[in-house]
Amino acid sequence: MTEVPGSEFDLAAGLVLFAMGFVAPAAAVLESFGVDKDARGNARAGTEEARVGPLPYATNVAKVFAAGDMRRGQSLVVWAIREGRQCARAVDQFLMGTSALPR
Repeated sequence: MTEVPGSEFDLAAGLVLFAMGFVAPAAAVLESFGVDKDARGNARAGTEEARVGPLPYATNVAKVFAAGDMRRGQSLVVWAIREGRQCARAVDQFLMGTSALPR
């Protein structure tokens, strides 16, 4: 990817999801949000089994969740799909107080 000068623009949003693909997380993005990083530079966020924040996939920053390659590093797409679904459930629980989404 290369930056295209003059292509910047702002969008109003109530929710932003980054789908970055098979790349390491951009350190500047994590730093701008204040998200803690693990030893490999990935976003530090836990799972159902090992929570970091109040909910699975929550980071140390309120309202910021991380899953897939952003959390565990480059891995198989099946892990990203599983974590994406579980993270969506955690976000739903955060927003609605409960979730009927599958695990």
